[in-house]
Amino acid sequence: MADPARARKMADRIREIVARRLDKGLRDPRLGFVTITDVRVTGDLQHASIFYTVYGSEEERRDSALALKAATGMLRSEVGRNITARLTPSLEFILDAIPENAEHIEALLREARDRDVETSTLASRAEYAGEADPYVKPREVGDEAIDAPDGDAPDADGDGAADAAEAGGAR
Repeated sequence: MADPARARKMADRIREIVARRLDKGLRDPRLGFVTITDVRVTGDLQHASIFYTVYGSEEERRDSALALKAATGMLRSEVGRNITARLTPSLEFILDAIPENAEHIEALLREARDRDVETSTLASRAEYAGEADPYVKPREVGDEAIDAPDGDAPDADGDGAADAAEAGGAR
């Protein structure tokens, strides 16, 4: 098994070689606007997966895939001439799903923004179901004796936990 750094260097070199050859042009009219996005080489340096995108319609993607498949042998020969390895790796072209994934993510973000706007408009028009302030207000000093139930006077600090804690918990 090769060193991962060596495999990464070889993958970068293969990407350069294939991109340069595609930039020069192939003699296949089916080849559209192809961009090499990534190359991954196996640990034993025997196989290279080349990820690409095609700018255009679905038909142009299909035609470009056929053109790349037809040109795989010629591109492998080009790679073999320009790398310093004992064996030339086999090449596999894989259509990269980056544009479709990016479009899907954009749609999800757009939907989230729309829901946020809808939620904020609903919140701005919302009204309380009960009182605006549902919490109990502090009592006035003169009201304590009136609100106390049958003979239990509120304790000095007003928390209602009268003298049980102060008496040591025994009654």
